[in-house]
Amino acid sequence: MAYYRQVGEVPRTRHTQHRTPEGGLYYEELMGEEGFSADSSLLYHRAIPSAIVDAAEWEVPDQGRTRNAPMVPRHLRLHSLFGDREWKAADVVESRRLVLGNDDVRISYVVAGAPSRLYRNGIGDECVYVESGSARVETVFGLLEVGRGDYVILPRATTHRWVPTGDEPLRAYVVEANSHIAPPKRYLSRYGQLLEHAPYCERDLRGPSEPLLAEGENVDVLIKHRGDGPGGISGTRYTYPTHPFDVVGWDGCLYPYAFNIDDFQPITGRVHQPPPVHQVFEGHNFVICNFVPRKVDYHPGAIPVPYYHSNVDSDEVMFYCGGDYEARKGSGIGQGSISLHPGGHSHGPQPGAYERSIGAEAFDELAVMVDTFRPLDLGEGGIASDDGTYAWTWAGGRRRS
Repeated sequence: MAYYRQVGEVPRTRHTQHRTPEGGLYYEELMGEEGFSADSSLLYHRAIPSAIVDAAEWEVPDQGRTRNAPMVPRHLRLHSLFGDREWKAADVVESRRLVLGNDDVRISYVVAGAPSRLYRNGIGDECVYVESGSARVETVFGLLEVGRGDYVILPRATTHRWVPTGDEPLRAYVVEANSHIAPPKRYLSRYGQLLEHAPYCERDLRGPSEPLLAEGENVDVLIKHRGDGPGGISGTRYTYPTHPFDVVGWDGCLYPYAFNIDDFQPITGRVHQPPPVHQVFEGHNFVICNFVPRKVDYHPGAIPVPYYHSNVDSDEVMFYCGGDYEARKGSGIGQGSISLHPGGHSHGPQPGAYERSIGAEAFDELAVMVDTFRPLDLGEGGIASDDGTYAWTWAGGRRRS
């Protein structure tokens, strides 16, 4: 995200001495994408950021995947994955359950009530959608206070932890990339500014506003990285001699930020608009879209719900997180549901929805969609939450016996 920010104290000129009040030196670290060839930030630490005093293997939550075979659309009930009491001891990092994934992206779900340990995803960026609840996201860059409807973008290798706040559980929908996650290129000028036709702008993005400093010795950080584990993922636990939250200042264009779905300005038209108008972010071989409450098509002959369509090149994953999704009435899908429509399967509104939508002036629905350009496998959480009947709902719920 090429949107410059400066937080805390930094020297006037980069790569020059930055002195402590006692006359010592702060330690400059460049955190950058694609080597030295893309967005980056400079962070100034009180201690040497490379210093570790121990390392051990960390068992990453189950990353095993099972092929979607036979290839069918599926309805996954994510709210069934965590019991009424189970969530109180769960945390956003180690308790997340893999729902769907391929070699480009992994989609997990978690209901949490406990603080996580310090964590760093060294494989790719994370986009976490907060379905409900609230949390402090403590990061090496500073603090983000987040709540219902917030997307939280965490760049690769950002040391952070999640601390749920409030009395209700924190429900989080986690999209982990093997790449970076950013606004769509068509929304950006050649220098990185969000353009006038984009459905959100820089004013809507909330980044850390001041340093977050912590004390501690022998502090553990969990690191997810490439390896020989399931899905090519392994884990390591580093122990640092002092707390990694020791950055007194930073500046640049790479940092975590939050964006609330209520600030997305929907694009509508006389006839039904295709999913790309709902896009909010993109990564390598996948896109993230959101469907928000909006006025709908105003052509006198319009049919507001989607026309039937075949995802020839992509799998479509829709996470329903609010309102009443018109196209899925009668399918059993509700808040906390996922519908998976695999590439090659023609899909669209449930029976009756096509006709019922005629004359509608607005839709009150909230959903987050991930389209992937390689087939998705089922994670253990996806298998555990599958209702087993969704594929037959267009035919009246009947499967030939």
